[in-house]
Amino acid sequence: MKLYILKSLVAVLIIATVSCSSKEEKQKKALVEQAKTDSLKLIYHPSEADPKVEAFMQNLHKRSGFNGNVLIAKNGKILYQNSFGWANYLLKDSLKIDSKFELASVSKPLTGIGILKLVEEGKLKLDQTINDFYPNFPYPDITIKQLLSHRSGLPNYVYFSEEHWKEKKKGMTNQDVMNMLIEFKPNRYGKPDGKFFYNNSNFMVLGAIIEKVTNQSYAEWMKENVFNPAGMTNTAALSKAIYEKIPTDVIGHDKVWRRSVVQNFQDGPLGDKGIYSTVRDLYKLDLALNEGRLLKKETLDSAYVDRAKSKNGIFGYGLGWRTFHRNNDVIIYHTGWWHGFRNLYVRDLKNNVTIVLLSNMTNGSLVKLDELYKILGMPILRKGVYNDAGNVADDV
Repeated sequence: MKLYILKSLVAVLIIATVSCSSKEEKQKKALVEQAKTDSLKLIYHPSEADPKVEAFMQNLHKRSGFNGNVLIAKNGKILYQNSFGWANYLLKDSLKIDSKFELASVSKPLTGIGILKLVEEGKLKLDQTINDFYPNFPYPDITIKQLLSHRSGLPNYVYFSEEHWKEKKKGMTNQDVMNMLIEFKPNRYGKPDGKFFYNNSNFMVLGAIIEKVTNQSYAEWMKENVFNPAGMTNTAALSKAIYEKIPTDVIGHDKVWRRSVVQNFQDGPLGDKGIYSTVRDLYKLDLALNEGRLLKKETLDSAYVDRAKSKNGIFGYGLGWRTFHRNNDVIIYHTGWWHGFRNLYVRDLKNNVTIVLLSNMTNGSLVKLDELYKILGMPILRKGVYNDAGNVADDV
């Protein structure tokens, strides 16, 4: 009898192993096939560039100082892509179209996608609180939905960590920041769901929750469950807590060219920032979302609902996305601004337009895009669209 049970267990293990291996093989084959499909959609001939867009971008580079990469697509076709300027001014090395930029807060929509994926899989609920994962967390009644929509009232770790993190040469992890919140209990900005307040702590906490729920690092889980399924082969989450120097050839620069921005201990936490990617990979993300490869349509529709409760009802914030709703226009976007990088990722759902602008120079070039929106037949995203350091828009 014991021998029979042992043989049965061995058989079950063999079947499970074969089944697991078979599943992995199917996933690999699916990714290979998807990569072939994506490669066709990424075909671009500079000779076919939209002349109006080309003229606008050349002007933005020469007159407004845009330094970075751009990709613009409409109706599933790339209208324009190009690189302008240096990856590292001191080395005078030119940017390439697949150069990887720190996405800064453009990382937030990706973290939001990861969280909503876990919700769809039944591993999380939007009404769960932080205390369900961190019982000693000193700010009760904050839900995952409130974190996603910046309505938690939490203090911003970017400010209080300056005082409480003593090892300035070492990058913090998400868990380090959670421990600081638990130990030092900095004053909160407001009560949960009291009002909208844009805050990096929200998505840092979401990154920590991803690690708790999946028992994997944020970087590993996001690669396997978001980046790979979207075909984002040149995308990774990189932390100063892991790398003494984050491995990237693209250096962030302040307004003065000769001043490169040095990575520091705050480049450790992930979720609110820390994803490095390319303009082409972000276009692949747009394709994957539109094709339903990452999330269900009803989940995405929910993420695009304004929860900032803005005064004018036009500019708002959903679940990980900034939003623009006016008449029948629906534009989903996010900005990013961190340590010498300034970015803009725009998805016009009505006109099927995608704009990706990644810059390693923090000047004002990305607020001078009115003419580009006109060329593409889009509403002008002007008032409050680039206010990444504070509220979602001037009217919120």
